Amino acid sequence: MDTKVVDEIIRDAAGLVKIAERWWVDYDREADVLYISLERPQQATDSELTDDDILLSYRDGKLVGITVLHASQRDGPEALPRLTHAYLQ
Repeated sequence: MDTKVVDEIIRDAAGLVKIAERWWVDYDREADVLYISLERPQQATDSELTDDDILLSYRDGKLVGITVLHASQRDGPEALPRLTHAYLQ
């Protein structure tokens, strides 16, 4: 694995743990979709598709999941900190 990617993930770890203590991550290679669950089961009651093709799933106003479309085409871990600041406040 690219050490630059690992360094970026470690650098951003403090921001990531503010979102949730547990994460479940699944990737569908054929669909190129990354699924991040912050609670299991999600049992989402609402969702929002952002302008950059990220689906945010909510249950009673609380973020419970993130679906990243075109995941392999993203610019790496830098996209996740943008999520923490823009969508998870």
